[in-house]
Amino acid sequence: MAGTSATGRRKRGSDKGFAGTTEPAGTSLLERKFRRLGLLHPSDFIVHLPLRYEDETRIQTIAELIPGMPGQIEAEVMHSEVQFRPRRQLHAVVRDDSGQIALRWLHFYPSQQKQLATGQRLRVRGELRHGFGGYEMVHPKLSAAGGVLPQALTPVYPTTDGLSQASLRKAIDQALMQADLSDTLPDALLQRYGLIPFADAIRVLHHPPARVSYSELLEREHPAWLRIKFDELLAQQLSLAEARAARRKQRAPVLSARGGNLMQALHDSLPFALTAAQERVVGEISADLARPFPMHRLLQGDVGSGKTIVAAFAAVQAIACGSQVAIMAPTEILAEQHYQKLGAWLQPLGIELAWLAGSLGAKARKSALQATETGQAQLIVGTQALIQEKVDFHNLGLVILDEQHRFGVGQRLELSRKGESAVAGRSLIPHQLNMSATPIPRTLAMTFFADLDVSVIDELPPGRKPVLTKLISDARREQVLGSVMAEVRKGRQAYWVCPLVEESEALQLQTAIDTHAMLVQALPDMRIGLVHGKLATAAKQEVMQAFRSGNIDLLVATTVIEVGVDVPNASLMIIEHAERFGLAQLHQLRGRVGRGSAESICVLMYQAPLSGIARQRLRAMYETGDGFEIAQRDLDQRGPGEFLGVRQSGQELLRFASLETDARIVEQAQEAVPILRDQYPEHARAHLDRWMRNREDYLRT
Repeated sequence: MAGTSATGRRKRGSDKGFAGTTEPAGTSLLERKFRRLGLLHPSDFIVHLPLRYEDETRIQTIAELIPGMPGQIEAEVMHSEVQFRPRRQLHAVVRDDSGQIALRWLHFYPSQQKQLATGQRLRVRGELRHGFGGYEMVHPKLSAAGGVLPQALTPVYPTTDGLSQASLRKAIDQALMQADLSDTLPDALLQRYGLIPFADAIRVLHHPPARVSYSELLEREHPAWLRIKFDELLAQQLSLAEARAARRKQRAPVLSARGGNLMQALHDSLPFALTAAQERVVGEISADLARPFPMHRLLQGDVGSGKTIVAAFAAVQAIACGSQVAIMAPTEILAEQHYQKLGAWLQPLGIELAWLAGSLGAKARKSALQATETGQAQLIVGTQALIQEKVDFHNLGLVILDEQHRFGVGQRLELSRKGESAVAGRSLIPHQLNMSATPIPRTLAMTFFADLDVSVIDELPPGRKPVLTKLISDARREQVLGSVMAEVRKGRQAYWVCPLVEESEALQLQTAIDTHAMLVQALPDMRIGLVHGKLATAAKQEVMQAFRSGNIDLLVATTVIEVGVDVPNASLMIIEHAERFGLAQLHQLRGRVGRGSAESICVLMYQAPLSGIARQRLRAMYETGDGFEIAQRDLDQRGPGEFLGVRQSGQELLRFASLETDARIVEQAQEAVPILRDQYPEHARAHLDRWMRNREDYLRT
């Protein structure tokens, strides 16, 4: 079995002179296309694996073809012509002894017209589908009949514009002769997890033998695919383990629980009791802060579970030890909510707060900057204004990021760097607490957050009633208006959320501005406010304060109220065009009600007809109020890239493994990490070199 020594296996010298490895200025057109796919070295080409396979090993009769499935026939051309209805297209009819079908090309070349001369006998490969005139193949592949059939399945690779499958196959075959295929895993691990050698897996996937199971290859359940998926997940877990180990070598201020008196004072002053889950999480964070290396903990909990008070206890522990604390939120509305809540809890304890946001006037900003720099302000709350160049902290020991996934990697690092200081010649890094109200499904946490310590608040405060969710077509708008009037007559308040601020011809959605005007006209006796992202900050704050104070009955808003808004008297949430929102957004918006003692209702008003995905989302919201269940369904629908907000980066999160089907392999990879790092460090380095070259930093998004 190929799996012994890892030393010397990465033959970088053999990479030189291969397509795509020279300097960009001297690359050929073909090499530039390879570079677009990230193919620079032979070791890159060998793990550029097929998306699917085509079975060209046999000829079927036309009668044997199955609709929706690819097939290959040999048939005679009966006739062909260029048609112009409904658009210019090449049309042909072919037949064999069992029947006939049509062939159609919307884009074609003169050479294809010549191939389709009447009487020609051709080999035709494509997918059978039902067209207007009967069964047909659209854009099938053509070749001369009678040639030797391949003996194995034909791989189809991910490609880019202008790069043919033939060119890719040739380059990959060349790489297979040049690259080092020796194993990066020791024999002990191969045997433990029943894995085949790497070289065997790679050769099977690029050149499947005739006996291989087509379905196992297609479903990625063949032992060769299982080995590749294990390797990919292991590389990811090794990279995250290295990130964690590197962090533990850093130094942070030791913020011990000697601030217990101040923490006890906060505990005693609260008008409510912490839940058991909150108490547990406060203890976990407290223990982290007392360690000499930086805390890097993710605090997650469902909407309304009480994450802010947990953050307050962490802040008090740091402040009691002489450190400053910075809390950064992605929007001014959320940041201001934190400032007001934390001020109400902490100012009576003698803790000084400062507020930093883009909307601050020059005088107030100067005062806040000075208080931050001198240390007069112990807790600084704000938006991205906290990371501006002119902001200097006196002694920043703890950074708290709310809705952390909304900040870029650079923004998070920038705030952390604000707290770096030198003590006895060593750099001290602030502790970091990341908070998220979007629960992370287990498989996602295991793969992409494995270097974080995770705390979960898995219970809601007592007295919180579940929100009743209703699905109502916008054709029943009058009924919804009646519900608003009924709630307001009871002395309660309501939200009416719209997805856009201005008219969009493309989507034709009702806008917040138009909705506000419509509601003012329909409900003349009601006090109706409007808030959206394009309002000036001062105007936004004025409206929100009026709503919190009960001076506005109905607040028309965009998703600026998605997180952080806490008005216990608001008991009705209406979401206009709910089919246009994502699951996470809908769940967050629903969480704005149900914060008081009254029964609360969330109305998802939709416009028919609904797409399949929209129907799934609305059904999920109707069926469950559990944020973890919602998050799992969101992950299943959108995939990890969109869930983490990095799909648009152009990078792939996982190329071969699937979070949906490969949880068992994730667990095996996690189990293998300490074995490889402790007992086979050279193998671990070779494995990362093969799989994670230039990708390690990307993982921590």
